[in-house]
This record gives sequence, C-alpha cells and structure tokens, in this order.
Amino acid sequence: MKKLLLLSCVILGAMQPLTAQRSFEMGISGGITNYFGDLGNDPWIQPTSTQPGAAITFRNFLGSGGFSGNFYRPLSMEVRFSWNRLQYDEAKPIGGRKGFDLRNYGRGIGFRNDLFGTSVHMTYTFYANPRIPLYKQGPAFFVFTGIGAYYGQPKADLFRGTPSLDSRYFFWPDGTVRDVAYEGPQTNGNVIDKDGEYETNLADWYTEGSGYKGEGKSKNAYNFVNIAVPMGVGFRYGITKKITISTELGYYMFFTDFLDDVSSEYPTYAEINANFPNDPVKQALALYVSDPTGYGNSGYPGPATSRRGNPGKKDAYSYLNVEVAYKFDFRKGIPRLWGAR
Repeated sequence: MKKLLLLSCVILGAMQPLTAQRSFEMGISGGITNYFGDLGNDPWIQPTSTQPGAAITFRNFLGSGGFSGNFYRPLSMEVRFSWNRLQYDEAKPIGGRKGFDLRNYGRGIGFRNDLFGTSVHMTYTFYANPRIPLYKQGPAFFVFTGIGAYYGQPKADLFRGTPSLDSRYFFWPDGTVRDVAYEGPQTNGNVIDKDGEYETNLADWYTEGSGYKGEGKSKNAYNFVNIAVPMGVGFRYGITKKITISTELGYYMFFTDFLDDVSSEYPTYAEINANFPNDPVKQALALYVSDPTGYGNSGYPGPATSRRGNPGKKDAYSYLNVEVAYKFDFRKGIPRLWGAR
C-alpha cells in the first residue's frame, strides 16, 4: 500500500502546474477486463473472465499549447487512476461443457480481485497533421506504455454465508455444486447455487504452503500492491474543439504471479498444521480453501501436491474501453469550460 501512496503523491506533485498551463484534457472511460494467469479452461483467452473496468485519465498537461491552441505534440504524457475487476472460476460451466469436461475442473479454483491503480503513460499519436484541429482530421492512431502501481487482494466465494465447514460448497463430478460431499452414485444431495459473495480473503489461508512460517510467525503470502507495465494501442476521434472520443486496447503486464492467489504448489498437511497449530477446524478449512473441489491435493509431497500453478508465468489483464474526454482551458488559473480560446 505504501508503494501505491508514494506513486500517487509523485503523480499529484507532477500535476500541480496544471493551472499554470493553458489546457489539459480529462477523460472518463469504461470497458471490459479479461484476466490472463494460471487459471483457465481454455488455451489462451478465458471468455468467462470478462468483467467491468473504469478509469479517469489526465493528459496533455505538460507545457503550453501553440499560439492557436490547436497544435498537437505527437509525444505526450498521461496520468491514469483506474479500477479493474479480475475474476475467474474454473468450476463454472462453459457452454455445454461442465464437470470433468472442463480441462481444470479437478483443480476448480476461483477468485475475484478488484485492482485499484495509479499509472503514468507515455503516448505517441500519429496525427495526420499536428497543426489541424483534431475534429477536422480523421481518426488518430496512438500507442502507449508506462508504469503503474496497483492494489488488490484476491478473494473467493467458497461458503454459503458465514465461513464454516457446514457452509462450504461441494463440487460433484457432474459439474453441479451441492450441499453434501459426493460419495458415489447413491449419494443424495441438493443442487445449490453459489451466493456470489466473495467472503474469503485467500492470503489469510496460506493456500500455497511453500515458504510460510507457522506458530504465530506467519508472514503475508504476497504483496497486495504490485507494479505493472501498461502498454496498448488505440484510436482517438475529435468530435468538437473540446470533446474527443477514444477507443483503446491495453495489456497490463505484472511482475507478480499472485493476482489470482495461484502460483506454484498445494500446501502439504505438515505445512497446514504448522500454519494453524492445534486447531483442527482451521486446518480443515485451510485444506478446503486451497483445494475447493478436493480433487487436487493429496496432502503429501508428490505429483498431486507438487503443481497448483505455473510460477514461471506472471499474471496480467487486458482492458478494452471507450473514453470521452473534455478539454479544459485556463486563463490566469481559471478554467474556461465554454467558448473559443
């Protein structure tokens, strides 16, 4: 969290001269986010991971404009404050596929992570003519890259109401979620729906045992503030002298593998017992949280315990959006919302 606050302060400090400049643009965007990480039932893009996202972006605030107010610099800087939701559930049916028809149903891990970020981008826009107002040109193609800090804590929907052994979900081989464990074809159980409440903070349960210390000396499994490199392309259209519309596709590449709480190994029984000593209820809950379907973890070192994710693959997400931006003009520090320059 300190990293995010520090970067925000630096950015806000850089924006202090805004009122000394002749103009700046503020854009508000909304769109869709897709998750890329360890989880997935499809080879590359996970269509069922699509979630909402939004951002506020400030741009063209460094240096004064040309005398006419219509001069565009191809190279520019922008500052963005964003929210993007990452979410995926490996046990959720996809089309006609369910249960073990899904590639990773046996692992059956799900998560949600609301990422709040602050980033700085350098953009390069290929204007047809930088001295002609944008609304008199065709669409201008642009590219961008930068760096940002993002805060987010992965959570999961694993219980009906209060977390307890009695309120957990049971994942049956036929792909249904029920209120009792499957013990063979003769088992009777009611089909239920997940309640959609992401009540479980996954980091609290040490879902990957390697490197954790128990007996009151546990450390955080991973950082909740992480650095990413945004990059992307888009088109910007001038509607009037003051209003522009943009569409953009961005890819946000992180240096962490824990946005989804999945990276390397299942915890062993020994690690779970060390993390929650003398508490058999928490030990049973920790085993369930790390392996919701019960098909992935034997609890002992070996093939079933060795793989939970791919530590060599870092997490990322894409953000496809549409933005509407308004140009604010200043004269002696006072914004002019309407009228010509």
